[in-house]
Amino acid sequence: MKRIDGRAYDELRPVKVTMAYQNFAEGSVLIEVGKTRVVCSVSVEERVPHFLKGSGTGWITAEYAMLPRATVTRTPRDSSKGRISGRSQEIQRLIGRSLRAVTELSKLGERTLVVDCDVLQADGSTRTAAITGSYIALYKAIQTLKSMGIIASNPLKSAVAAVSVGIVRSKILLDLCYDEDFNAESDFNVVMTRKDEFVEIQGTAENKPYSKKTLDSVLLLAQKGIGQLFETQQKALEA
Repeated sequence: MKRIDGRAYDELRPVKVTMAYQNFAEGSVLIEVGKTRVVCSVSVEERVPHFLKGSGTGWITAEYAMLPRATVTRTPRDSSKGRISGRSQEIQRLIGRSLRAVTELSKLGERTLVVDCDVLQADGSTRTAAITGSYIALYKAIQTLKSMGIIASNPLKSAVAAVSVGIVRSKILLDLCYDEDFNAESDFNVVMTRKDEFVEIQGTAENKPYSKKTLDSVLLLAQKGIGQLFETQQKALEA
């Protein structure tokens, strides 16, 4: 099956990471996955949610939004509607869960790291790009806190990254662009740590159910793609 952009079925789109994309954030990156572009930044706040007050433990939370012309037609800002869309809420919770899964929160002290993910341009897989980029921004923010003597040790236990996989015309494809995602019979978002542990598996059948054998193949392909993303993360952090 020939893909829209000529890639092989198991090939990621080109991934580019621009470090320190925002001057004032404790950690920030621009991650580009094909035509999808997401700015990920991390801010430090000296407070925690009420349920953690007095616990000595920190927190990581995320916010996610698309710029109005990130897509082919204009999408109104959430602020103009007076509420956060259900999709944005679901994605930002996923990003927060993914980052907390690889962080020893007690080492943060009673402070919150707020991760902002803003989609400049969307061509599919924005949530997985946001998770992959957010880990890099979080790592840099942790380095900043350590260098300032605010925290004593690195609380990150592992890297975390994510990728999409879809079934399009009965073929399993890695890292879907928008047109592939739109036409997918089933689509998956897979989040993994560098220890080969799963943080989250989201899998939806749009037209017909999929078998366990198909799911196993999807996870193997996702694992391959995420392994390549870990290498991209590492190169960006070492540059």
